[in-house]
Amino acid sequence: MMRFHPLAFPTALLCGSLAFAQAKPRARDLGVPFDGTPGANNAITDVRGVEVGHTTLISGSGKLKVGEGPVRTGVTAIHPRGKNSNDSVFGAWFTLNGNGEMTGTTWLEDSGFLNGPIMITNTHSVGVVRDAVIAWKVKRGEPDTEGYWWSLPVVAETWDGYLNDINGFHVKPEHVFHALDSAHGGPVEEGNVGGGTGMICNEFKGGIGTASRVLDSKAGGYTVGVLVQCNYGRRDQLRIAGVPVGKEIPEHPAYGEDVGSIIIVVATDAPLIPTQLKRLARKASLGLGRDGSYSGDGSGDIFVSFSTANPRAADPKSLRDLKMLPNDGLDPLFLATVQATEEAVINAMVAAETMTGIDDHTAIALPHDRLRAVLKKYNRLAK
Repeated sequence: MMRFHPLAFPTALLCGSLAFAQAKPRARDLGVPFDGTPGANNAITDVRGVEVGHTTLISGSGKLKVGEGPVRTGVTAIHPRGKNSNDSVFGAWFTLNGNGEMTGTTWLEDSGFLNGPIMITNTHSVGVVRDAVIAWKVKRGEPDTEGYWWSLPVVAETWDGYLNDINGFHVKPEHVFHALDSAHGGPVEEGNVGGGTGMICNEFKGGIGTASRVLDSKAGGYTVGVLVQCNYGRRDQLRIAGVPVGKEIPEHPAYGEDVGSIIIVVATDAPLIPTQLKRLARKASLGLGRDGSYSGDGSGDIFVSFSTANPRAADPKSLRDLKMLPNDGLDPLFLATVQATEEAVINAMVAAETMTGIDDHTAIALPHDRLRAVLKKYNRLAK
């Protein structure tokens, strides 16, 4: 696990490790029943080539002093083909409710290509993260065929101002570089990490969560992976495996209304073109619905999807031969997206830990023992 010297970073910077990711229980470990077959890591990184990195910033306590803290924030990076690839992927995006931000989507919509990483952070750090991604790409990459370094990064956000000194602008370029450079495949750190550090979900502590599904051989054997940064929802609406868990565990709510957001990233190795990926991104909405979301007015529910198939499809120098699934073959991918989204959100909440932030605001973790008891009460406990 990589750590930085405190003199280099006045804010404590904690970076997840593979051991950390594997040690924490996940929703399935607690007996939450989910449909579908997950991949080896039950993570977005089960889509070959995808890498995820986090920078987690935690420091200070007590009364808010803007610019000083307390700090409960960070940034998360998702590389569709890994940090060392400059090969664009087909992509698309969808907004279920637009009270949020995702940069770079105008060109993504028109071109159908996603070039570079997807970044997730807090609402007021979108600008610095966007600029840092461009600087990172200029430092590492070659100019385009006309001699220019050109980029419109995709950077998304959710609001962590209940726990974090969001107007202190604590996410710096070096934190973005670290998330990009430390990204890896395999198990993904969840909960209070990266961009999800200060987030709240269904008035429990939220954050980063991930899950995957592998289709059977008759459906092509393709993989769908989902990563969420969840910061949305009312307690009384939370449902887990069809059970009204939020109503059964009403203690210590945070807001009493749906004022947060969620960013969802959907990856697949199935050969899909942008119009099909737009359809895939939309299906994440149904996974949220299974967890009880109604996408409230104050919520920014914005989703992006991509396919790692069709390498070098963006090559400007020659005619490209592409592969795509027929539309009639998309149903298994749609179902996999719904299932993986449903589970990714719950994984985020299960991994998250109780956090106290500015002015001693506290978001409690979803209590594992209570969750199991509620599932058992409704005959939904898997083990």
